[in-house]
Amino acid sequence: MFLGTDDQSVYRNRFRMKRFGQLVVIIDEIIKQKGHCNIIDVGGRFDHWNALSDIWGGRSLHVTLVNLEAETVTDPHFTSLSGDACNLKDHADNSFDLAYSNSVIEHVGQWSNQKRMASETRRVAPRHFIQTPNYWFPLEPHFRTPFIHWLPRPWRALIVQAKACGFYPKAANVDEANAILQDAILLNAPSMASLFPDSTIVKERVAGLTKSLIAVR
Repeated sequence: MFLGTDDQSVYRNRFRMKRFGQLVVIIDEIIKQKGHCNIIDVGGRFDHWNALSDIWGGRSLHVTLVNLEAETVTDPHFTSLSGDACNLKDHADNSFDLAYSNSVIEHVGQWSNQKRMASETRRVAPRHFIQTPNYWFPLEPHFRTPFIHWLPRPWRALIVQAKACGFYPKAANVDEANAILQDAILLNAPSMASLFPDSTIVKERVAGLTKSLIAVR
């Protein structure tokens, strides 16, 4: 299941379900204090929440999904908006109770953009739960291929031109190969600590290795 790319493998794998349970603990703390929890999911989609509705269901919460393109949602718990994870200009400081993001910050581009996204998620809510895969985990989660992210870039370009890898189709040429390689720029623990200096960096482990990093405030 962990290596699959189908919805069940992606949304209902044991790591994501455990992680989401940790998020719900924070949601429950906020609801206990305020009676309701107003969440911004930066880069999130309704499918992610819907697949895990058995974990969060029955709670007084509202989730604003912000992605490059808005999607149609009919559940009154959700609003979907188009926006830029690196520039949440439509949302005032601390306008949400909790900022959440799952496997997004590695997709916004180079370090300067990652800094902007981190700053924005810290700005719009007093609490946050921001997850990203760990660079030093041997299995690259987007390519579903061991060690590929540690190889020299020219070797990686040859691999993605030779075959489809994980969520990515086989690249038809060098241009497509480089676009694929730029899609996800993984972070390590010191980088996450630098991006979120007022957070606790939680290490999600499997077989003694750190699989994911979560900035929690």
